[in-house]
Amino acid sequence: MMTDTNLTAILYKKGDIKLEDIPIPEPGQGEVQLCMQQVGICGSDVHYWQHGSIGDFIVKAPMILGHEASAVVSKLGEGVTSLKVGDRVAIEPGVPCRMCRFCKSGRYNLCGDMKFCATPPYDGNLSRFYVHAADFCFKLPDNVSFEEGALLEPLSVGVHACNRGGVTLGSRVLVCGAGPIGLVNLLTARANGASEVCITDIAESRLEIAKQLGATFTLKVSSRDPQVVAQQVEEVMGGKPEITIECSGATPSIQTAIYATQSGGCVVLVGLGQADVTMPIVNAAVREVDIRGIFRYVNCYPTALAMVASGKVDVKPLITHRFSLEDSIKAFETTLRGEGIKVMIKCAR
Repeated sequence: MMTDTNLTAILYKKGDIKLEDIPIPEPGQGEVQLCMQQVGICGSDVHYWQHGSIGDFIVKAPMILGHEASAVVSKLGEGVTSLKVGDRVAIEPGVPCRMCRFCKSGRYNLCGDMKFCATPPYDGNLSRFYVHAADFCFKLPDNVSFEEGALLEPLSVGVHACNRGGVTLGSRVLVCGAGPIGLVNLLTARANGASEVCITDIAESRLEIAKQLGATFTLKVSSRDPQVVAQQVEEVMGGKPEITIECSGATPSIQTAIYATQSGGCVVLVGLGQADVTMPIVNAAVREVDIRGIFRYVNCYPTALAMVASGKVDVKPLITHRFSLEDSIKAFETTLRGEGIKVMIKCAR
């Protein structure tokens, strides 16, 4: 029987996850030790497991998985005054250098020295205990659960994408892709005051969930022709959307996003697929359709937490499967099969 002081899910190489007991880490200056509670599985975790890399981020050494997380503070490092032992927190998983021009200008998500959980070479937090920078831990009010705290991570992606796209009161929005990230963009767009949100997907089951979460219109994509799909969007919405948030990363869907967006509008690229994608760039240019990227999120956790705590956004329906830390491999297999929406792992005994 394996000892279990700090049971941890470690990716050794492509296709090889092991559960092992490792030493409990001690917090350094400005850090807190965390007793992990809930960790959600992200598509990036599964991608590293299945492929061993995402773009230039390559798993070259054993790496602890997990970055959508909540915890209880179990020990304070030197100089920490913002938290106390027993505080319930959500963990923003990326810690920047705080010194470069991106950090100092408020765009710390672009920091070249970002240490992001479960992005090589940095470990994640799918374990019993973990250490993190105190200033990237956000106290949860009593009415926000640990599961909701973990879901602040994907929700922050939605907050950042809607900010980049300029979603506001009365906006008409198209969301391409009804996976977890598409759905948090739907929730955020509605909370921001969008009057209409249309969401597309190739799976009817995901569109059903989108309807339950407040989509005004849904469209099942059955054509590979992006102009045909864009025309269908226009017919369903009774006109073109002002803002399109593309969450699938699929080339035809990115093309649809450009064709579907009204002149003078904005396309936000959230989903990541192939490194090189063919786009109707002249169509976008002559119609002044702005194309914007996003990289994770920046200064979005407080907003995401306020949205959940106030009841403006309910993320609980996103959770469809629950596993214990001991069953982490089963949890990853469930996510790989594309079952449900969000798989959560309970790390506390």
